[in-house]
Amino acid sequence: MNAMIKLLCAYACAALLLSLPATPALAHPHVWVTLHSEILYANDGTVTGVRHAWRFDDMFSAYALQGISHAKKGHYTREELASLAQVNVESLKEYDYFTYARGDGKKLKFNEPVDYWLEYASPALVLHFTLPLKAPANAKALQVEVYDPTIFVDFEFAKDNPVSLSGAPPQCELAVDLPHQPTPAEQARLSQLDFTPLDASSAYGEIFANKMRVKCP
Repeated sequence: MNAMIKLLCAYACAALLLSLPATPALAHPHVWVTLHSEILYANDGTVTGVRHAWRFDDMFSAYALQGISHAKKGHYTREELASLAQVNVESLKEYDYFTYARGDGKKLKFNEPVDYWLEYASPALVLHFTLPLKAPANAKALQVEVYDPTIFVDFEFAKDNPVSLSGAPPQCELAVDLPHQPTPAEQARLSQLDFTPLDASSAYGEIFANKMRVKCP
C-alpha cells in the first residue's frame, strides 16, 4: 500500500471512529475534491496536457497537515508542504492520476506530473500539478475524464469556471458533463464498499466521472 493511500485509509478510519456514536457505518466516498482543470494546447493546435488544481475537503486537509512543520501558525509555505506534495503525486501514479483522456476515440497516455505543488488556502489544501501527454495529440474530438476507480475519493467540478482551454484554436468548443448521480441501487452498492473495496483496475467508478469534451473543426 503506497503512502498516499495509507494516509487516505488512516483518515477514513479516524473519521469512522469519530462517527460511530451517530452512524454505525461510513459509506464511500471518504475524501472530497473540488477540481479546476485547464486543457493545454500548443501553437500548432495540438493538445499537450492537462493542468489540475484539486481542493481537498477541510477535514482531510486538517488530517493531512498533522505533523507538518511550519514556521508561522495557520500558514504553510510551498517549501513546507513540498514533501507532502511529492507523496501525493508519486502515489497517484498507480491510479493514473485519476485522469483519463481520449482523442478521436483513441486512448491518450500521460507522462508523470510536472510543476506540482501544494497550496494552503485556509482551511483547505490545494494540489496543483500538470500532466503532459506523452505525445501531442491532433484530435478534433477530445474527452478528458476525472474519477477515482475505487470511489474512495469523490471529485466534483468547481461551480465557477471549472474547466478552461489554454492556447486552443478559437473555433474549439468546450462542454462539461457533471457526474452521474447514483441510483438507489448504486447507492446501496456504495455503502458496501467499506467491506468489499474496489481496486485500481475497477471500471465501476467510471460511471461517476467528471467529463470535459472539446470539439475543434
